[in-house]
Amino acid sequence: MEYSEKVIELLNKSYSPFHVVSNLKGCLEEKGFKELKEDTPFSLKEGGRYYVTRNGSALIAFEVPSSLKNSAFRISASHTDSPTFKIKPTPVLKYKNLLSLNVEPYGGMIDSTWMDRPLSFAGRVFFLDENGEMKEKLLQIDEDLLVIPNLCIHFNRDINNGYKFNPAKDMIPLLGIDKDFDFNKYLLSKIEGAKEILSFDLFLYNRDQARKVGLHKEFLSSPKLDDLSSTYSVLLGFLDANPTYFNIYCAFDNEEVGSLTKQGAYGTFLADTLKRIGDSLSLPMEEMIARSLLVSVDNAHANHPNHPEVSDASTSVLLNEGIVIKYNANQTYTTDGLSAALLKNIVKEANIPFQDFTNRSDLRGGSTLGNLSNNQISINSVDIGIAQLAMHSSNELCGLKDVDRMSQLMKEFFSSKIEIKSL
Repeated sequence: MEYSEKVIELLNKSYSPFHVVSNLKGCLEEKGFKELKEDTPFSLKEGGRYYVTRNGSALIAFEVPSSLKNSAFRISASHTDSPTFKIKPTPVLKYKNLLSLNVEPYGGMIDSTWMDRPLSFAGRVFFLDENGEMKEKLLQIDEDLLVIPNLCIHFNRDINNGYKFNPAKDMIPLLGIDKDFDFNKYLLSKIEGAKEILSFDLFLYNRDQARKVGLHKEFLSSPKLDDLSSTYSVLLGFLDANPTYFNIYCAFDNEEVGSLTKQGAYGTFLADTLKRIGDSLSLPMEEMIARSLLVSVDNAHANHPNHPEVSDASTSVLLNEGIVIKYNANQTYTTDGLSAALLKNIVKEANIPFQDFTNRSDLRGGSTLGNLSNNQISINSVDIGIAQLAMHSSNELCGLKDVDRMSQLMKEFFSSKIEIKSL
């Protein structure tokens, strides 16, 4: 099976960040990784394979090399979340005979792409069981349950001339007709053994499936490609690698809202985990970090054929033409000359094509995980990604070859025997 086939399979089970982490755990456990808990001591051994989660929405997996002599870290970072809408705690809205669910935006999505399509919701629910014990359960409503209806053009004749969507007015999903509907009772009916709903983190998701499209099926169209196409392709490369050094795979949450959470890249999850690894194995952490490299993997903007004017004049980023290395003078991407050279040197034997990305100097781009992680751990870092179109749409597009290339590149990175020395 090509890597991209497995990525498609996982994308179609990625209803929320909590489900993404559940998918990651399943893949890791199939390969013999053992779960650690943050509230118990780490007891590690050479050659061991482990993972730890935080908040059920972020995960760090690592492999301890068989020899710790002159070791270093090979670290990847990607994220589990995507722009969507979060259901409010008391969400039911009524208008005459119609029921809607009150939601608020999570991240910076393209609002119009969520209109007039089948939606549902998924996430986690906390409840009391029959014995009064608090429990948590992943929930995914596998139904075409919701729709956000557009206002017809007859009442909004300027909509094709540009329209500013109001999230409190335009983006409220319609649920149905039921004068006796109670949201908590509805959740209780979906969770066996639940007696009382305490709270929940539930998000809308697009019911469309990941699929191959294009003249030669050369493209991948799917919800959540940013950043799950990278999160999963990096994982597959990580699992197929033959480690020489300390390999660490990170999947953070909340990148789309700034990462300023306990489970985000700006939080202490990675730093805490590295410290506990170092304490358990008595490692010289400062020296190891100086010999290490972090690869931040978050999707990149491809040149848009209908809007070439938004791309930088000196760079060309195309679908299926290779992995993108991202640069920014103000360090919203953390790549510099050294880190780019280190990565290229590591993977040059794999013969994987690269493309350079920079923003137009008069256009502000986004940021990602590398510079945020460096607030907690000072380490050589490079930002890369899969080129895509329609970023932050409810359906996004990338090249199928690049998904496979990302797995191949990360397999090479995590298998590398090249020693990184301070310059």
